[in-house]
Amino acid sequence: MRLSRTLPFLVAVAALIAACSDAGSDATASTPPETIELSTLPAATTTDPPATTTSTTEAATTTTEVPEPVYPLTGLPIDESNPLASLRTAVVAKVGNYDAHPQWGSNSADIIYEEIINANISRFAFVFQSQSVDRVGPIRSGRRQDVDLFGSFNAPIFAWAGGNGTVTAEVNNSDLINFNESRCAGSCFRTNDDRPREFTLFFNINKVWDVAAGQGGVPPQQFQYRTAGAPAAGEASDGVALKMDTYNIDWTWNATTGLYERNQNGKPDNDKSGDQMTTNNVVVLSMVYLPGISGSPDAQSTGTGDAWVFSGGTKVHGTWTRADRLSVFTLTADDGTPMLLTPGRTFIQLPRSQFGNVSPK
Repeated sequence: MRLSRTLPFLVAVAALIAACSDAGSDATASTPPETIELSTLPAATTTDPPATTTSTTEAATTTTEVPEPVYPLTGLPIDESNPLASLRTAVVAKVGNYDAHPQWGSNSADIIYEEIINANISRFAFVFQSQSVDRVGPIRSGRRQDVDLFGSFNAPIFAWAGGNGTVTAEVNNSDLINFNESRCAGSCFRTNDDRPREFTLFFNINKVWDVAAGQGGVPPQQFQYRTAGAPAAGEASDGVALKMDTYNIDWTWNATTGLYERNQNGKPDNDKSGDQMTTNNVVVLSMVYLPGISGSPDAQSTGTGDAWVFSGGTKVHGTWTRADRLSVFTLTADDGTPMLLTPGRTFIQLPRSQFGNVSPK
């Protein structure tokens, strides 16, 4: 675990755990702030107002607020009933898209990436940390670009179906923890349905954390979030339409639920539960794709490019910058201010950096 990147967060969580222990069995949980609409997430508990320390002199009074601990990949307050969940290693699961419908676990992931692969199609990466699910998939193969994209999660567990020899060597030589089918230690399984074999591999995320105990590190916070009750910055927007090569993606803001709803190729994008894929934030990062291994595009996820954030019914344009594969994406609005997200789940779209591929509403 990289303590230099996680120590401040661990100290905050340790304080919370101690508080929970002192409270005993009589402790109760309140409801989450009304400003965060999260119908698809388990209710997040909140603590009492942040503790303050006050020092008084004849000249002035100074008050210091202790920040409330949050999950690093959602920015939501940590659930007092399970505070150690905030210390788990992130699990990145590669999941098929259109050809693998329906998916399992889409609305339980903290973050989802959609990246372009070969044959002009896209593939997902579901990232789990604050929540869990006993079935996610169908699990598909990885690409060289995954090694760069997911380096910012601090040695995550990479749940995938494997890849060609070159990609597998890249994964094994990186800090990603290789959990392909031959290394999953019972945390993955195949179904006996009538699908082709390439669509029958799944992972149980609960079991992944059990068998991978002690491996990887706590992921750092990936984005900056606005405080509860603060209005979303930017212009009013109904969402965004974009092209992921042959897939036409449409995200529409639902002011009633406080969520963005996903359509793909003109139809609601529903998972196995029958629920439409939703998210609190849509982050669009324009990518240059260079020719990669075996005809697969290779997203250049370091450097800089155009960025859009759709959050709380608004849109903000700016740029993304990233120094190296271990760094998080820094999002800066055109006016020089940070691009802030709503605490909750985030969907990251990685379209090609070509004019007309992103059409804000």
